[in-house]
Amino acid sequence: MARRPPKFQRLIPPAKPLPVVVPVTVLRLANCQVVAHRTKDKNGYVALQLGSGVRKVKNVTKAERGNFALAKVEPKRKVAEFRVTEDALIPVGAEITADHFVAGQFVDVCGITIGKGFAGGMKRWNFGGLRASHGVSISHRSIGGTGGRQDPGKTFKNKKMPGHLGVARVTTLNLKVVQTDVDRGLILVEGAVPGAKSGWVTVRDAVKRKLPKEAPKPGKFRVSESAEAKAAPKSDANPAEVPAAEATAPAAKEGA
Repeated sequence: MARRPPKFQRLIPPAKPLPVVVPVTVLRLANCQVVAHRTKDKNGYVALQLGSGVRKVKNVTKAERGNFALAKVEPKRKVAEFRVTEDALIPVGAEITADHFVAGQFVDVCGITIGKGFAGGMKRWNFGGLRASHGVSISHRSIGGTGGRQDPGKTFKNKKMPGHLGVARVTTLNLKVVQTDVDRGLILVEGAVPGAKSGWVTVRDAVKRKLPKEAPKPGKFRVSESAEAKAAPKSDANPAEVPAAEATAPAAKEGA
């Protein structure tokens, strides 16, 4: 009786985890600085006014130029306000850094969508259109009827019809922060944000998600030397260090 050949068990190496590819949108902080404060006593609400970008001085009005000069910052291309609590105010002139947001945090991004011009009902409102075969004469993409007959005898307002598409203020909620680069001022957000490339957007903490515990409060910022000098006391010398002659002698008046 012939012997059976021995069975060998084939060893399959464990599968290596595939690399995870995450599509991100790169956002850059263009020298984002605190321009002014909005207080409850003066304005009725508490907010931070932030400015970003660079603008030529000749293109800035005198009123705006005075506001920037008061804050001791360069003229900004864009200015926006963010509501905060009274204990979360950041000094005027401070520069917001990219580590203001932490990896894994959810943010809301607001921007102006890309303009599409005059669009039909199928593109603008995702209508199905009319039949593509029999019974329709050169109006396959038409929206159909827009109102009743004798009653109501009109087309109601806000009826979905062809018209201008795009150039609207849209907020995309709950986008995840993947990574930040403090040196280059970059924020990598998972997914797409509204607007065209090189457009302007505003980024805020997600209103429908909890803020992570490791998120800095009131935020991460870099204070300029002028702001530090303004916040520091005028004189660090103690009264004991002042000479007695200077401390007791009155100031001399001219013409005395």
